[in-house]
Amino acid sequence: MYKNKLLIISICSLTLSGCSHGPAYTSGSMSGYTLMGSVSGASAQFDTSRYTHYDDNPVKQVAQSPLATFSLDVDTASYANVRRFLNQGQLPNPDAVRVEEMLNYFPLSKRPNDKTTFGGQEVQKSAERVVHIEITSGCEPVSHPFTVQYELTPAPWNEQHTLLRLDIAAKELARSERPAANLVFLIDTSGSMEGDGRLPLIQSALKMMVNDLRPQDRVSIVTYAGSSEVLLSATSGAEKQTIIHALNDLSADGSTNGGAGLKMAYEQAQKGFIKGGVNRILLATDGDFNVGIDDPKAIESLVKKERDTGITLSTLGVGDDNVNDAMMVKIADVGNGNYSYLDSLSEAQKVLGQEMQQTLVTVAKDVKAQIEFNPAQVIEYRQIGYEKRQLRDEDFNNDAVDAGDIGAGKHVTVLFELTLAGQKGSVDALRYGNTSAKAATGKENELLWVKLRYKAPQGETSRLMSQPVMATSLQNSFEMASTDMRFLSAVAAYGQKLRGSDELAKTSWQQIAGWAERAKGTDEKGYRAEFIRLVDLTAGLSR
Repeated sequence: MYKNKLLIISICSLTLSGCSHGPAYTSGSMSGYTLMGSVSGASAQFDTSRYTHYDDNPVKQVAQSPLATFSLDVDTASYANVRRFLNQGQLPNPDAVRVEEMLNYFPLSKRPNDKTTFGGQEVQKSAERVVHIEITSGCEPVSHPFTVQYELTPAPWNEQHTLLRLDIAAKELARSERPAANLVFLIDTSGSMEGDGRLPLIQSALKMMVNDLRPQDRVSIVTYAGSSEVLLSATSGAEKQTIIHALNDLSADGSTNGGAGLKMAYEQAQKGFIKGGVNRILLATDGDFNVGIDDPKAIESLVKKERDTGITLSTLGVGDDNVNDAMMVKIADVGNGNYSYLDSLSEAQKVLGQEMQQTLVTVAKDVKAQIEFNPAQVIEYRQIGYEKRQLRDEDFNNDAVDAGDIGAGKHVTVLFELTLAGQKGSVDALRYGNTSAKAATGKENELLWVKLRYKAPQGETSRLMSQPVMATSLQNSFEMASTDMRFLSAVAAYGQKLRGSDELAKTSWQQIAGWAERAKGTDEKGYRAEFIRLVDLTAGLSR
């Protein structure tokens, strides 16, 4: 007899987000979002930050909905934004918490190079059991930009549940292999960008990025406030001091004519366009556009039109009380870029320095996933996170439907909570339903079938990857799982609890911190130790 199960899936990319206490939020889509101000105390600030509200994914019955279809996501902004809230002594707005972005924030252990670990063979390190699989197209293995592994272990917060982590890792690229980059820095220099955590942080962040540019790369700089200006036309990465000097000359003043700035940035990107290269606008701002284009749909249409010409767009957010998170998430998604939130210079170094190729270099675009659950093994499922990336089942095979792009070397994680046959589900069994579902011969031990569809960076026709996930690799104990598995389980629990999930109502912050503490591993950059500190801060603020 099987116990309930939870699925985690991991891959790779980049993110951004902004927030504040008591912000506005929208439901489900960007159109028609509302503005809400909050004032508290005599010297309080008017809060104009905006978030999109998404209800958590519901429990679904496999008999009625056997497919889960969604776009992969590589953003990481939510984690940095949550950290900013906590460091300011506030609990984050639940709508600022996106579980998939928190999971994707953390670097994972290096994959083994031994090719014998692939093709469905198990690899055990002491008590760990990780299954590596070679995803195929048709009958024979082929070269894809991803490698895949999965791991099954009991869930730490509920012994009746099991976690399945499916980790999809995009291939690494050496610096010499990176295509030439045509970058446009579109920088908000309006009056609200004054202050150490805003324009000065953006200046320092972009200067770090400039230091890693090569002669074949080029940079343009467009600024916008009450009006827009081309501060620097396309300049070779070899002329670092020229670019840095232009960044040093920036100052904050005026209103926010982002619409004109965006159009001017695209003009510069077209002038410097590199065929087969990276053509990317980096929009750095603390808030929304209050002059020029102010209709979210008009912004989306412009970004989509330019995306189809090969110019992508990423967003870098700073600030707190006026960050338009709803728009920044949406236009980065539509622009096939990343959304990243910079709450410190250290975060800027991570996003634009250490993970620069993940941010800029796409190895696969329009990446979609479709999970088919075996009704003989699984009776219910609930996807954890990816609320903003849900697709219709028919969208999976439709190459005209846009989806997320994956950067070189990135990991992505997706989670499902499963109820397996023999366990009590959240919904009573149907009186007139099919109670004797059987898997086809030879597929009895398959929990589910994973399909990924993607296009090459310059391609227009998608390729299909598919592979089953077997039920035979379940660990007997959570403590026997790999370090990555145990740490990501703690992060998943933390994100769900911050969102107010009933599933984590009986789990304490102290328990979550304990799971993470025992799974720190080598933690070379200190990211996991910082996470534990944030969990402790959350516990204190929750009393």
